[in-house]
Amino acid sequence: MNFQAHQSAFAAYIRNPDHNPIPEGSRYERMAVYRELFFNNITGFLTANFPVLHRLMDDDAWQRLSQDFFSQHVCHTPHFSEISEEFLSYLQNERHCADDLPFMVELAHYEWIEMALSIAHGVNTPWVGNLKEKPLQLSPLACVLAYQFPVHRISPEFLPMTTPEQATFLVVYRDADDNVQFLEITPLTYQLLQLLQEQPEQLAQDYLTQLAQLFPAINQEVLNQNGEAILMHLATRGVVVSTTGY
Repeated sequence: MNFQAHQSAFAAYIRNPDHNPIPEGSRYERMAVYRELFFNNITGFLTANFPVLHRLMDDDAWQRLSQDFFSQHVCHTPHFSEISEEFLSYLQNERHCADDLPFMVELAHYEWIEMALSIAHGVNTPWVGNLKEKPLQLSPLACVLAYQFPVHRISPEFLPMTTPEQATFLVVYRDADDNVQFLEITPLTYQLLQLLQEQPEQLAQDYLTQLAQLFPAINQEVLNQNGEAILMHLATRGVVVSTTGY
């Protein structure tokens, strides 16, 4: 067996020894050590990056989930920091289990966003100056999110097993102390931040004018006043930033 074939056989056995033969010339005890090292590294990384999901599952269920990911999903990156995204992709596209929690994918996505923001490059610089005079955009250290389930509240004490009537809107961001925070926001604020994300480099009033067209039932003057207050509140937290600096 050449090196590449031996390497493939080695990896296949490490991933799923129940369905792949042990590589020729390898000892079972040695392969068991390798497999334990690889699997424990992956499981430990998932446990650290999806702590809420981990706490919701008993040890056996978590081990089965981790093993299924480890054996079935083909990762496209060698970087440990990107394993969380690979796990999320596995849940979204490959995992099919009727016994899974109904909010599993959304909760995993929320926890992945928190991890991604915690290691993202950049510095949160809270707003200083007149909001109306500078072109705006959503901070690269912020994400606007919409979920069917209230993922930010899920815990062992709160497990919503049916889809709520109202969606949950959040903005998750990294603050000036490099801590990841979240704000629950209204559908109107969600739409406003979507405009900033999709159409950056406009002035505050431009966004509020577009928002008024999307919410015609709201009085324009009231929307302008509330909209400016919302933008200022988010700017002081570093969620909204200027494209030209301060």
